[in-house]
Amino acid sequence: MLKKIGVYAKKDHPDAEQIAHDICARLQRDTIEVLLEDSLAEQIGQVNGYGEDEIPALVDLIIVLGGDGTLISVARLVGHRDVPILGINLGRLGFLTEVTQAELPEMLDRLVAGEYEITERMMLDAAIRRNGEVVGEYTVLNDVVINKGALARIIDMTTSIDGRHLSTYKADGLIISTPTGSTGYNLAAGGPIIYPEINSLVISPICPHTLTNRPIVVWSKSVIEIEVKFENDVVFFTADGQVGRKLLPGDVVEVRRSAARTKLVSSPSKDYFEILRTKLSWGER
Repeated sequence: MLKKIGVYAKKDHPDAEQIAHDICARLQRDTIEVLLEDSLAEQIGQVNGYGEDEIPALVDLIIVLGGDGTLISVARLVGHRDVPILGINLGRLGFLTEVTQAELPEMLDRLVAGEYEITERMMLDAAIRRNGEVVGEYTVLNDVVINKGALARIIDMTTSIDGRHLSTYKADGLIISTPTGSTGYNLAAGGPIIYPEINSLVISPICPHTLTNRPIVVWSKSVIEIEVKFENDVVFFTADGQVGRKLLPGDVVEVRRSAARTKLVSSPSKDYFEILRTKLSWGER
């Protein structure tokens, strides 16, 4: 039984205030305590808000109001805490935020009654090593990207899988994606769509110098290492397209499957293939 539910919202979205107010009113009727992130609490006039990184440790479930980007950022905050997330889309249908505003009242009733289903999504742990020392660690839901700056030249990225040499990619960058992230940057770079519950990783070069360098799907237990080589250029590491840092020549990025998994509350009225058809306009002329 749910006793405490946390609520996050996309910053400054015009509909978030009223929807958050309605959620609080509905859940409190069933004596479910609602914990709002600080800025959202201030918007609806509640005195007691919580820091965004405090809520996952205090609740049984989290509701996210926004789009996929907002949900992805919350998934990183949840990390290893095993708290399910329900995404309410405030715009167009999302791959992760499946439930529309119109479906929210029914979904809240299902939450209160305990009549909801959860799917699990694989996450990645990424570490940046510099001269043998770890200088950055990240847990991501979608992807890890190595990418050159706007005026930088092609990067050399020596890539190995489980200690075995795969290739030295000469490209604008490299994407290591989960199945969840396969419909993001990976898809734009020509990578395949992977069904989200298949345990695998996709390595996709960005604009490779050699056209025969194609995306490759590997086992989810693989450990991927990429050593970056460049001179007098700007190269970035990004996690989920939201956080990251500059890389230095010789840095090694190590990516592996995380023990953390993102738990998503599923929409009762949609399946993954329906979302694909809608988002990608399949079957339309």
